Formats: sequence, C-alpha cells, structure tokens
Amino acid sequence: FERIYFSRGSDAAIYKERKNLGKFIFPKVLEHINNDLNNTVFSYIPNTAETSFFGLTEAAEDYLNKHKLDTILKGNKNISAKDLTELLSVRPRIEKIAIKDAKLRTFIADDNSRDDLVAHVYDVTYGVVKPTDNLVIIDDSIVRGTTLKKSIIKILDRLNPKKIIVVSSAPQIRYPDCYGIDMARLEEFIAFKATLELLKDNNQYHIIDEVYQKCKENIDNPDPKNYVKEIYALFTAEQISFKIGELLKTESINAKVEIIFQSIDNLHKAIPDHPGDWYFTGNYPTKGGMRVVNKAFMNFYEGKKERAY
Repeated sequence: FERIYFSRGSDAAIYKERKNLGKFIFPKVLEHINNDLNNTVFSYIPNTAETSFFGLTEAAEDYLNKHKLDTILKGNKNISAKDLTELLSVRPRIEKIAIKDAKLRTFIADDNSRDDLVAHVYDVTYGVVKPTDNLVIIDDSIVRGTTLKKSIIKILDRLNPKKIIVVSSAPQIRYPDCYGIDMARLEEFIAFKATLELLKDNNQYHIIDEVYQKCKENIDNPDPKNYVKEIYALFTAEQISFKIGELLKTESINAKVEIIFQSIDNLHKAIPDHPGDWYFTGNYPTKGGMRVVNKAFMNFYEGKKERAY
C-alpha cells in the first residue's frame, strides 16, 4: 500500500508500478462498460491517481489500435480515405473531470471536516459527459469509502452520466495494518462493512459469533491464525465489490454506481519485487500481525473504539 499511495511518484520503480496497476485493471473496466469505448469518458481523482490513469488509458489505446488493425486487415482493401480516416480517429475519451483548488488540502483534515472540504475543493468540468455515457474514474485505493459516498460521487453525478464506475488501482483493503500506516479498526473499512451486509442478506451473520469465539479462545495462542479470513471467504471479491457499490450510492444519486478493485494476482504482477499484501489478503508476515487482526475483530465485536496495537 505504501508503494500504491504514499511513496513518491517520481521514483522510477514506483512510477512504473503505478502505471501497471492502471494497465492491468483495464480488461475488467472493459467488461463493466460492455466494450463501449465510444460512450465512455475516462478520468481520475485525486491527483495522486494520475499515474495509474496513464496506464489505464494507454491500455485503452492499445485495445483500440488492435481493433483498428483487425478491422483494416479483415475488411475491404478498397476502403475509402474517408472511412479509413474515421476509423483511425477513434481514441479513448480522456477528460479532466475533477478540478482541484490547489490552495486547499484535504489530507490533513479530520474525518468530519474532510468530507465537507472535498465538496469545496473539487469542481467538475461540464459539457463533456453525455447522459448516454459511462464515467470511469480511477482512484489509488478505496479504504473507508466515506469521502466517495458523501462527496465525490455526488459531485460526479452532477454531470448526469448513465453510469459512474469508480476504479481502485489497489485491491480491497480488508485488514488493519500494524507496521506503519494507521489503519487500525476493521469496522472502518468499506470492504468489511459490505461483507457484514452480505452476511445479513444471506442469513449467515452467525459466522460473526463463531469467529469471535475462535479469536477469543486463541488470544494467547503462540501460533495464531487469522480467523477473520473466514468471514471474507464466504463471498467472491466481485460480490463484495457489488455490495460496496450499493453502500456508496445514496438515494440522491441518479447514475448507476459500480466499483472495481484490482485483483491480488495483478497486484503482484504490477509490483513483483515487493510481495507484502497483508492489507488485502490478511497474510501477515509475523505472528504479531495475526494477533493484531484477531484483536481488532474482538474490539469490533465488543464495541470497543480502540486500537488493537
């Protein structure tokens, strides 16, 4: 996660990795827009997502170039100059949709004021999105989803697109970090919230009690396991992503809202030399990490608003 979000984007390796994160998620984006690039606008938010956006749009350009080549090779060799020019002119619709006031910063604001501040920090570009368009916005990651729900999606919906697709260049963040980044409480993660809702929808919420008992019984186990994994294992990543989309869409939003996350396989493909993925998989490299995630779950279950470390 440090390399996806916090590290300096000017570093050569970081820049390449972030571009690849955008590139590798394009096939999934293509599925969500039903291969309809003519009616899709691509953009990004926040500014730190610009590098992965470059990778995403380059992948879109490669896809279109292959389509053009196939059309020419399989088509009529006597194609007119007009038709050929029209074919070659097709390109991804790339726009600067969200415009940020450089004088204002949101990162250091507290949770309550940050969402209100975002609404004033960002403005949108009108006149480039049609009611028949998909609006694809790539972000570095989606952790809690609160800013998306309270501000960003509402801002984007002003443009009246048919569908808003928010793309996370990172996989679903499911587990707390105990090695540096302050992400301590499970119940704050939108992926965890969505999974709880899926348990309720499928009459499986009793799993929460069972996992709590396992965490409690093994609190002093010298070789602990991550029992929270059992909750996520009941659903596919796609099911959780779909539920996240439902949770982030409020009644005031007219557009359809879909959320796409990076796959774990593509994460490792994009960042091959740094395999740490415990935020996403729960595969902590130390026993202390396993204890922290189980303690974090116990805190959630017991209603304790405190850190697990």
